[in-house]
Amino acid sequence: MRLVWAGVTGVLNAGTDVQHLSVALDDGGDGVALNYLALAGSCATGDRVLLNTTAVGLALGTGGKHFVVARLGEGRGVALDEPSGGHIMKLRYTPLQRDVVAVESPESPHHETMVRADTLSGMPVVCCGLHSQVPLVAAAAKATDPALRIAYCMTDSASLALALSDVARTSVEAGLLDATVTCGQAFGGQLEAVNLYSGLLAARCVVAADIAIAAIGPGVVGTATPYGHGGVAQGEAINAVAALGGTPVACLRMSFADTRERHRAVSHHSLAALGRIALAPAVVPLPSLPDEFAEQVDEVLRAWGVFERHHAVRVARGSSAQPDLRGVAVRTMGRSFGDDPAFFEAAFAAGEVAARLAKGEIL
Repeated sequence: MRLVWAGVTGVLNAGTDVQHLSVALDDGGDGVALNYLALAGSCATGDRVLLNTTAVGLALGTGGKHFVVARLGEGRGVALDEPSGGHIMKLRYTPLQRDVVAVESPESPHHETMVRADTLSGMPVVCCGLHSQVPLVAAAAKATDPALRIAYCMTDSASLALALSDVARTSVEAGLLDATVTCGQAFGGQLEAVNLYSGLLAARCVVAADIAIAAIGPGVVGTATPYGHGGVAQGEAINAVAALGGTPVACLRMSFADTRERHRAVSHHSLAALGRIALAPAVVPLPSLPDEFAEQVDEVLRAWGVFERHHAVRVARGSSAQPDLRGVAVRTMGRSFGDDPAFFEAAFAAGEVAARLAKGEIL
């Protein structure tokens, strides 16, 4: 870890949850820092801030941004005093632990609903391996039926702050997502939940969602080992959905543009989730692809026992046109639809299948 004091030289932009600041570091460098208002309060030009510069120093995928740990302000008194009214802590037992009103808590207006909530009643839940799949799934589901209500349940296996995600914010603004629920140590959703199980139940019973999407936040861990990656969370989500009486739908991570062999055709993240981690069967939508690509996908899924353990559904959308993303810009690993259509088509297929299930179709 590396912590560096800096001065705020400007506020580049500010939302309701996060600020982007230009900063001059005491070590002589400069850059951009993200400031989560729920953790440090609002910053202004001239403020002194303590920054965590570790990820930038390691050249990790944070977009080249530092993170504000604390704001000195005038250097006396109380720097931030914004009690939530709740008693559940997120980022527990860290210097930045934050109180929230969890949807399940006695002080929550939804407590009585959550006391009775114990089943998803068959609700389809699309279990994703990457955050960038979320708006794609939602767009395809809304294209199938715009009246469907969709909730995003963000797990705590990647980014913990929902405010980091521009696509989540713009997806809500565009009406692709009707609600957000942050689960476990993740925070910043319209609803806060103690874990994924109660988060899914809140999506169904509080939000009245027709479809939920369970996915990690921005940033996925990878170590080029069989199980040391964020894709494991997809299998765990499938298990949670099945345990609660929902219908898990697995969104495959596909690519024929990724230069890394372990992510080509079907990523080893998806294969581990479906072939090893998931203990319950899921619906696995397969998009229409050129024959040579489809054969590679089938071969690897067969080798991992996916066809035996799960229910594959082949989807032919009949057109290469994307569902309406309503202005939400989506890239995956820097690639657009034109660069890597298989990735996008797999997510679109998952959204379409979830919508059909929500409408009562038997696949």
